[in-house]
This record gives sequence, structure tokens and C-alpha cells, in this order.
Amino acid sequence: MAQGMANKLFAGAAIALGTIVATAATGVAQEKFPARPVEFIVPWGPGGGADQLARLVGKLAEPAFGQAMPVVNVAGATGGTGMAKLLAAPADGHSMAVYIADSHALLAGANPRWTLADIVPVAVMIQGPSFIFVAENSPHKTWADFEKAAKANPGTLKVATLGFGSVDDYSLKALEGNGVKINQVPFAKPSERYVSILGGHADALYEQAGDVAQFIKSNQIRPLMIFGKERHPAFKDIPSSHELGYKVALPQFRSIVVRAGTPPDRIAALSSALAQVAGSPDFKKFLEEQYASADSYIDASKAGAYLAAQLEDMKVLAGSK
Repeated sequence: MAQGMANKLFAGAAIALGTIVATAATGVAQEKFPARPVEFIVPWGPGGGADQLARLVGKLAEPAFGQAMPVVNVAGATGGTGMAKLLAAPADGHSMAVYIADSHALLAGANPRWTLADIVPVAVMIQGPSFIFVAENSPHKTWADFEKAAKANPGTLKVATLGFGSVDDYSLKALEGNGVKINQVPFAKPSERYVSILGGHADALYEQAGDVAQFIKSNQIRPLMIFGKERHPAFKDIPSSHELGYKVALPQFRSIVVRAGTPPDRIAALSSALAQVAGSPDFKKFLEEQYASADSYIDASKAGAYLAAQLEDMKVLAGSK
């Protein structure tokens, strides 16, 4: 009798617990979105291109979204520290991160800390090429000058980059495979990297034109080569890597991602807000100032395929495929 009563009590408790769990899950799914500010994680320090993107997107999206989008800079490990923060947050759409090509390149290396299955790209916001820049007073007036010096004295020319295992790293290794051996000097802080060639801490800089636009416009630095299949309209006299025989053209992209498992309706809501941002005059002006492609924006329905294709190209350059 006592055993039967215990079984009934246990069964009742199990049903009650199941009801509570189901109700909680339903509550999360039906919770108004966004119910609170959406944390915008930037896995890099302040002042860089990813930081600029987040702050502009947040500013333009907040009015239509109805919630603030505070930017949180979490620098370290080529974006890995910031990504760890995103993946530790609940998959409820209230945390998202700027995800750029350099962080994506880590997936082409050994033992990546996350995979494509761990994230969902909500949109690709910027696509643009990278360049090799030198200071205006550099003795290397053309890419031919730089190439000649690098081949004559392998490893002596220093190139400032974001870090090893990044798009910068893979692109420069492609040059080394063609005899242009340089000494890569990583700078974690964007501001320090940008001015490294002005202070003589590096001979050249691997960077996107938009991130150093102020130095280009003030005639402090100039490009020697663009990584791409074609020349850039703003720099018609600067040769592309492909025309010089270097078959590497990894674009620098900046996307926005959330944690995998985020409800589809919330991903759709975020994607819709970002589409409005991408179509705004302010964002189009931003793309122009960044020397980026006018048709950079890719929505959530196609962004995943884009990231997958980029990863395949990176794996080829990394020698992991």
C-alpha cells in the first residue's frame, strides 16, 4: 500500500515537473522578441573595422528594433575570446557577434575552438579586398620594388598583420610560396597595426582600405598591391594579385552571427532589421567610405553558403584540404 502510494506520488511529481519544463520552454519561445537589449559582441578592440560596423549597425537598427544594441568589445585570440562569449550565452537572439574573415580562417587550422555548426550567420554586411600598404615615404615605390627587395633579402621585410592563422597569414603565405618571403609582425590592437608603418615598426601593412582611409586621404600611406582578381576602381594604377601571378584573393568579409539553436523567428527578425540597415543611405555611404562592394549585403538565407564556400578556399591555402 505504502509502495503504491509512493509510486503515485513519484508519477505525479514527474508529470508536474514535465509540465513546468514544457511551460518554461513555451514561455521562452513565445517571449516577445527582443524582450531586452541585444548585446552586440565585437571580438576585437575599439577603433577597428569590426567595431565601426557594430556601432553603425546598432545605431541604425535600434529605432526599428525597439531595443538598444550595446557594443561589447572582447578582444583576444584572433576573435576567439569574443566568440567564446557568444557561444556561452543563451541561444535566444539577445546576443550576436561581428564575425569576420580572420576569425573564420581559424576554422581552417588545426583544432578550431568552434565550427560552422555552432553558429548561424544572420547576414553578411561588408565584402571588400585587402591591400599591401607602405608609408608614403617608403623606398618601395611600386610592388615590383617591394617584390625585388623581398626576394633579394628573404625574411628581412616586416609586414604588419592581425595575427597568425588569419586571412592575412594565409595570403602572405601564398606570396611566400612564390618566393616573396617576408617577416610577419602581428599587432593585436588595430590602432597600433595601422600606424606601424608610419613609425617604422614595419615595412608594410596588410589591411583593408576602409580601415585606414584617414591615412590614405591624408597621403600618409599608399597601396602597392590589391589582393583580388581585378583592380579596384579607386586605385586604378595598383595591380591585383591575380594579374601579378599570385592566385590568392580572399575577400575580407564582416558578417553578424548568433549562436546555433536560436529560434528561426528570432533569426528572421534580426535579418529583417539588418536588411533595413543595409538598404539605408547611411550604410551605403559607409560601404563607399570603406572601399567595399556596393552589393556586399547577403541575407540569412544565403549567408551560410557564403561562409561555407569561403572556408573551403581558406582550407586550400592553409593546406588542410
